[in-house]
Amino acid sequence: MNRLTKRTRKFPEIVGTKKTYSLEEAIDQLGKAPAVKFNETVELHIHLTTDAAASDQGVRGTVVLPHGTGRKVRIAVFCKGELTAKAESLGADFVGSDKLIEKVAGGFMDFDCVIATPDMMRDLSKLGKILGPRGLMPSPKAGTVTMDVERAITEVRAGRIEFKTDKQAGIHVGIGKKSFSKEQLAENARHLVQAINAAKSNAVSGSFFKSVYLSSTMGPGLPVSV
Repeated sequence: MNRLTKRTRKFPEIVGTKKTYSLEEAIDQLGKAPAVKFNETVELHIHLTTDAAASDQGVRGTVVLPHGTGRKVRIAVFCKGELTAKAESLGADFVGSDKLIEKVAGGFMDFDCVIATPDMMRDLSKLGKILGPRGLMPSPKAGTVTMDVERAITEVRAGRIEFKTDKQAGIHVGIGKKSFSKEQLAENARHLVQAINAAKSNAVSGSFFKSVYLSSTMGPGLPVSV
């Protein structure tokens, strides 16, 4: 039987007895959790009422968080020709075509986001089994398959994130760092919730959000009303 640590024994006191919290209340409660030695990520864990097995009820999209995510995103751009120099000048961490594909196929994965031009997708498809399970395969819907490399890189640097329902109709996304102000975290959270709501399929009727929890990396989960 696992023993509760001194930190986790305080979680019931932080969660309290309320059924749900407002975003601001939940952020305040998370701030009462015992400090750790790193800047924790604050996350929203959302479960929808959609049928995860129904292909027409999946929810996927992107949103630019007004205050960013608080972490440096390492970007890999797969492109050719003049766009290579363009991507490099914009600060992309890794840029290339065939050689970069071979490098990733060999196990290189030191990046957090992949952007690709449409002409690279046929060659990039061979990395599907590597990038797909990690949620890194570029997609037109996510804005990561595009000829406008400049815009894609700029938006990612500005705080654009992708959200997508998993096999349990859940969406789990980091919305900032614990060091952010309450107002910054609340605004980021509301932008995400609004974007998810806007991506609702016409095939879904009635209530859309089944449950929403706010948590930090090492903190408890707090039920939130959106």
